[in-house]
Amino acid sequence: MTEVTRAEYCVIACAEAWRDAGEILASPMGVIPSIGARLARRTFAPDLLLTDGEAFLVGPDGAVEGWLPYRQHLALVTGGRRHVMMGASQIDRYGNQNISCIGDWEKPRRQLLGVRGAPVNTLNHPTSYWVPRHSRRVFVERVDMVCGVGYDRVLDAPYHRIPRVVSDLGVFDFATADRSMRLASLHPGVTVAQVREATGFTLTVPDGVPYTRRPTAPELELIRHVIDPADTRTREVGH
Repeated sequence: MTEVTRAEYCVIACAEAWRDAGEILASPMGVIPSIGARLARRTFAPDLLLTDGEAFLVGPDGAVEGWLPYRQHLALVTGGRRHVMMGASQIDRYGNQNISCIGDWEKPRRQLLGVRGAPVNTLNHPTSYWVPRHSRRVFVERVDMVCGVGYDRVLDAPYHRIPRVVSDLGVFDFATADRSMRLASLHPGVTVAQVREATGFTLTVPDGVPYTRRPTAPELELIRHVIDPADTRTREVGH
């Protein structure tokens, strides 16, 4: 059988975030989430809406399919009809995300992107996360600043949901009694011990954690020869 790379398992894990999503707006941020969204659109999520990042709806090949005026975009964003996959400079056990600064926010050691749209995203529609390098610097006990809102801080937000966190080690969700992070699947070649060692908080690990599913032959064909023939995915996850 054809060997599947870690990057390709990550693509599949990201694509699965939009499985059977219906006609919602997909907003992937990052190379592998973008490949995953386009793969989902071409296979098991045919009604998914993709954009050029500005004002047009596009097909999986980038061809313009329609116009998305700003007012309509906001209606999708605030009405639960968007699923964004963002990055995270830090994320904690309850899904609080930080992309703003490292250290005390009054005098940070490092200034990052800023809060941006993270609070609005997390409170108004499903938000997943992509972390290309899983480490204790990212998966922390407590984020230095809350940008994306986690399960322990949300009160009354009917569209708040964090479907999954995908890293280069595995897939994580919040299907626990206290809505803390759980290891949902391991990418082949990764052990539970490796994940625990690279995580800065106690992670829920159920018995018999499955492996992330292998891409099908047609999916591999799409990834390698149609969506990403230049193999940009391995620049983001090279091992």
